[in-house]
Amino acid sequence: MKPCVFIHTNEKQWLGAVVGQHALKRHASDPNAFDVRILEAKDHAFLRERVGQIYRSNGAERTWKYDLQSFTPLRFRPPELMGYEGRALVTDPDVFAVGDVEPLLRRDMEGKAILCRTLEGNEERRRKLASSVMLLDCARLGHWHCERQFAELFEGSRDYKKWIWLELEPRDSIGLLEPEWNDFDRLDERTRLLHNTRRETQPWKTGLPVDFETGKEPSPFSPKGLLRRLRPERFRAHPDSKQEQYFFSLLRECLDAGVVTEAILREEMRHDHLRHDALELVAKAPSLAA
Repeated sequence: MKPCVFIHTNEKQWLGAVVGQHALKRHASDPNAFDVRILEAKDHAFLRERVGQIYRSNGAERTWKYDLQSFTPLRFRPPELMGYEGRALVTDPDVFAVGDVEPLLRRDMEGKAILCRTLEGNEERRRKLASSVMLLDCARLGHWHCERQFAELFEGSRDYKKWIWLELEPRDSIGLLEPEWNDFDRLDERTRLLHNTRRETQPWKTGLPVDFETGKEPSPFSPKGLLRRLRPERFRAHPDSKQEQYFFSLLRECLDAGVVTEAILREEMRHDHLRHDALELVAKAPSLAA
């Protein structure tokens, strides 16, 4: 069975997924050696049916919203779609290949069911696992049933963060990837998969109103809450201009190849899914090396 890369997304991040799909194939030494599928949240009704319901995340009660990252449960869907056979690589829609992923897809997993990397930050965060990029041996993940386990969040028998951080998996079934296979907002000579993981600085959203909760929301009647209503928070420029340039060079290739059209990009801008100066940035973006 041919390996498959699954990119999970929703309407807000759809363009990132399309650019990510293009990047995977354009860097592949053999583009036919693996498939790429985009999993869209809109095609999975169970994600919308729970909007407004309460679930637990890291022990705290939260309300399920169909927001910027409502696609994250789909990280656990690929083994089912593969018939619990073969290899799958799962990525977020803000992950872009900089090198060939075929060596990763062929890697000896040494009997592990999952390969992924750790989070960054303080010591506690570095003990957590990032499920945003995972290499999966689907035959070893027969216990993954995405819709059923998503429902368990609302029944109180599953915690969202423990699920996402892979804390519900046997630890000895998980191996570690080198950071370059999920490089958090770092682009250098080692990077193979660039992850624009800081939502507030995603390069294709600079200047747009923030469309996700940034933590504990202030009371709408507090001075901070009033200021937020009068002057909504906006996505900031990415601190590394090379990463912005890389995204728009990839988008330029997508436009040239007909993967997307100018009309599609204008529609994405109209919905505030794409920064409004995107066409100007595409026009200025340098060509990438073949």
